[in-house]
Amino acid sequence: MTSKKILPLLGLTGILFACTGCVSAPKEELYEKNLIYFDTVISLQFYAGENGDELMDHCVRMCQNYEHIFSRTDNSSELYKINHRAGKSIAVSDEIADLISVGLEYYQISEGMFDITVAPLSDLWDFKSENPVLPLEADIQTALTSVDASRISLEGNILTFEDDNTMIDLGALVKGYAADNMKKYLTENGVTSGNLNLGGNVLTIGTKPDGSNWRIGIQKPFDDRGTLAEIVEVSDKTVVSSGIYERYFEKDGTVYHHILSPDTGYPVENDIWEVSIICDSSLTGDALSTTCLTLGYEKARKLIDSLKDVEAIFILQNYEIHKTFS
Repeated sequence: MTSKKILPLLGLTGILFACTGCVSAPKEELYEKNLIYFDTVISLQFYAGENGDELMDHCVRMCQNYEHIFSRTDNSSELYKINHRAGKSIAVSDEIADLISVGLEYYQISEGMFDITVAPLSDLWDFKSENPVLPLEADIQTALTSVDASRISLEGNILTFEDDNTMIDLGALVKGYAADNMKKYLTENGVTSGNLNLGGNVLTIGTKPDGSNWRIGIQKPFDDRGTLAEIVEVSDKTVVSSGIYERYFEKDGTVYHHILSPDTGYPVENDIWEVSIICDSSLTGDALSTTCLTLGYEKARKLIDSLKDVEAIFILQNYEIHKTFS
């Protein structure tokens, strides 16, 4: 459902030392790797001791595992098998159950606009094509009959569908879920400084080695890559953005983007071009950024203002910027 784009401004040059008396602890070095998972480029960077390679290898395996679970197009993935099930009910893994639970929660919070059953609509829109075409109206109307998250239910690990044609898309949540779990693993294994960028879901571990905050650049919508609209400074927080500018095409003067309305089958229409969420959990940031983008500024601002320890930057049409913090 979503696409993310924020740019970390790293400037990582420090080496960490911890001293007790006159005995120096082993130095920590920067470990980094760039990967492609979840249909995006991932950059993992953290400081660690001699076990850094082992920690990095484990993070890569975590990405591989989540790809195998949540891919909607890989016919060997769990989600693919769920979407091509036989029967009304199916047992699902804890990972699938976790994200479906979050999806159903935000379906309620968003008044139905955040809908993980939007997959039949997504299949009609090809935003990656060099020559994109508008889906047929009849096809959109047919797909809409199977889009309604209120028609699925989850009891423990048993997922039940009312409609045989309903399919689930968890793409709006997977990167945040993966980032949170990698951070949990790394911090449990002694990492105190790092930056995990999963296609724009930037999750920081502690501060930079010199004790300063991480500086995260937010892409300016519809401008050259790397052109920033804002820079935020955070430590031990996540910054997650959703925008209409990453996957879109224009036909007859109208911009068609990838954030689809479960009510109309067409891209949502409101006054927000991009929203960036700053909070503790990248999964929460994922869900909130997409939810806000579907709601429009007034409702989205009220939602963020009602939440504790969550801030947002809204970029509206014509680059008008509103922040929930000073």
